[in-house]
Amino acid sequence: MTDFTHFNEQGRAKMVDISGKKATVRTASARTSVHVTEDIYRKITENKMEKGDVLAVAQVAGVMAAKNTSDWIPMCHPLALSGVDITFDWEKEKETYKLAIEVSVKTKGSTGVEMEALTAASATALTVYDMCKAIDKSIVIGHTYLVSKTGGKSGDFSRKR
Repeated sequence: MTDFTHFNEQGRAKMVDISGKKATVRTASARTSVHVTEDIYRKITENKMEKGDVLAVAQVAGVMAAKNTSDWIPMCHPLALSGVDITFDWEKEKETYKLAIEVSVKTKGSTGVEMEALTAASATALTVYDMCKAIDKSIVIGHTYLVSKTGGKSGDFSRKR
């Protein structure tokens, strides 16, 4: 079991010791999407949702999720993030509207921020769902995935589009 970094000598899960790793600038970007009806799209874009400004609340939820990822994901280290940015883009699809969500996270530390970016994207999408579910519970949260990452021992990664 010692070949696996997240298992101790007894084969039990452990948090990896990163104290010997050099602090470097690390970034990660993740995407997800939320598919909604035209009615929800209009209410969001015209700021007519009963619960308030959906994208503003979702953005704050995403930032909070990034900052608290280690509380959600057991083996993640608590990180001091340098920045979190969340952007939204609407796309018209056949019978729905797709809200594309992209999250960028940055730190200077000893471990990467991929999980922070993915957690933030997920929390942002879940918040959109929460704020719109009274109108339509058939909202679909789309694929969530890492777009890119920089820094660290494993090197850079960029998804081919």
